[in-house]
Amino acid sequence: MRVNYLSDGSEVLSKFHFFDTEYGLHMLIADGSQVYGIEPELQQEIEAAAKQNTDTVEILLQQYGLTAKTFIDGQPLSQPPLKALSLAVAQKCNLGCTYCYAQEGSFGGFAKNMSWEVAKAAVERLFEEAQPEERVNLSFLGGEPLVNRQLIQAATQLAFGLSQKKGVKIGFSITTNGTFLEPEDADFFERYGFAVTVSLDGVGEVHDRTRSFKSGKGSYERVMANIKPLLSQQRQMQVSARVTVTPKNLYLRETLEHFIGLGFHSIGFSPMLSSPTGREHMETEGLQVMLAQMIDCGQEFERQTIAGNRYPFANITSAIQQIHRGTHRPYPCGAGAGYMGVSAEGNLSACHRFVDDEAGFMGSLKNGIDREKQDRWLAERQVDRQEPCNSCWARYLCSGGCHYEVIHRGRPACDYIRGWLHFCLQTYVSLLEKSPDYFTGDRIPI
Repeated sequence: MRVNYLSDGSEVLSKFHFFDTEYGLHMLIADGSQVYGIEPELQQEIEAAAKQNTDTVEILLQQYGLTAKTFIDGQPLSQPPLKALSLAVAQKCNLGCTYCYAQEGSFGGFAKNMSWEVAKAAVERLFEEAQPEERVNLSFLGGEPLVNRQLIQAATQLAFGLSQKKGVKIGFSITTNGTFLEPEDADFFERYGFAVTVSLDGVGEVHDRTRSFKSGKGSYERVMANIKPLLSQQRQMQVSARVTVTPKNLYLRETLEHFIGLGFHSIGFSPMLSSPTGREHMETEGLQVMLAQMIDCGQEFERQTIAGNRYPFANITSAIQQIHRGTHRPYPCGAGAGYMGVSAEGNLSACHRFVDDEAGFMGSLKNGIDREKQDRWLAERQVDRQEPCNSCWARYLCSGGCHYEVIHRGRPACDYIRGWLHFCLQTYVSLLEKSPDYFTGDRIPI
């Protein structure tokens, strides 16, 4: 695989990425995530023109009929409306995961549950600015959220009632370690169409190495027994597996195919880049192994897709969907903008990972969003205002990476991300040629 990153520091060349496929040379225009098949001579002309100035490149693109429209102007968002909240309904957990960003559930403080007063205020705040036909999302996280099951059910019912009353669409989600799941939970999640994410870091002993009970006993067998009712019932509900990748579980293909066989709606992998304990961090060597494993999974996804089979590898389906839509984002997510986390005590944070963390503090339900902090956050976190992002061709697909991880660790995974996106671009072109129906009808995942 030949990778041409054009990482020579040129501001002009950072607007493009050239990549080879079996169908010839292609070019990604970063702004707008636009992909074109080109001749090698055009690459040479663009690189020569880039040594002159931006205007020369723009004129050249127009001559070849390639769009030079500006989609992102570098300006930060300004106080966007709130569209999503995640409630830390239980800042406590029964597992002792070695890398947990929530520091075994309590976020470094005392273990606590969210009260009904806080949950009610959060749900009502979510609907304050929502207009008919708009969509809002309510998520439940922890710690382990099912420690506070009754509150989850009550908050869900309140939110659903408000959505019906106001004509607002609502989506529900929960992230769980799976150890407290009961058969009745499957009925409840199905009734309200939950997106359920189960944290599973591998098969059997591989999972147990990092996700054991605080006693040291592995949790895998209990999770497997508990998720069966959910997997068998998912119609309105969708059940996904999220695998945190550490140096202890780097071999991904076996994990992916095992979970596909169990019937998960999707399976995704995420490298551990920032652990409060410093344990299980992924370093350069591990990320190189992970990239090779991800590409192996991606190649099997391509084979299965061309054969007409569903292969729910979330990382590549999401990337290809974004490329096909021309997704271009100055922020990696809605954190600190339209999405915020709510602590058990009612404080607002940029997202669920910043609960009780001053770096992402955004106000409180009682006093409202701290607009000064939010404006500063949105200005500082805009990808074009960050180094070295503003000179990287992948910036509007990567969008600068997870805010929490960047603030607390930096950017150790840039080469991994560029390598993965390069592969995804190649796979996208290949599927357009070999299986164009993947992008029509209902085959491409939503």
